Amino acid sequence: MSKTVIYEVEVMFGDCDPAGIVFFPNFSKWMDASSLNFFVKCGVQPWRELVKTTGIIGTPLLEINTQFKRPATYGERLQIHTSVTEWREKVFLHRHVVMRGDDLLCEGTEVRAFVVRLPGDEVRMKSIPVPEFIKTLCS
Repeated sequence: MSKTVIYEVEVMFGDCDPAGIVFFPNFSKWMDASSLNFFVKCGVQPWRELVKTTGIIGTPLLEINTQFKRPATYGERLQIHTSVTEWREKVFLHRHVVMRGDDLLCEGTEVRAFVVRLPGDEVRMKSIPVPEFIKTLCS
């Protein structure tokens, strides 16, 4: 099992729909930000630095599943609890639990891969085995 890192967001008026509740894609935006925050808080260099030493350019999203439990509105502070639930050969599963204090608002899982650029191609990328040093930092 990995560490759990908490990323906090303040819901702004612009994050909400006309009914005053958070527009659902914003939960995905916050989970994505929490994914990067997880690695940084575990001691992994930001992608712009890691690319210089390992070639890793990031962890693109391959699959997402989200379950909404309760709404949120502007002015509230939410906490996204992020952990890795499974390390596979070339992908990992991120779990995000979105809380407002003690209230569970949303749960999400993401499947992501560590990727590098294809040699000689600035556009295409390929997945690589999950680096052991990253697993160690996140455990």
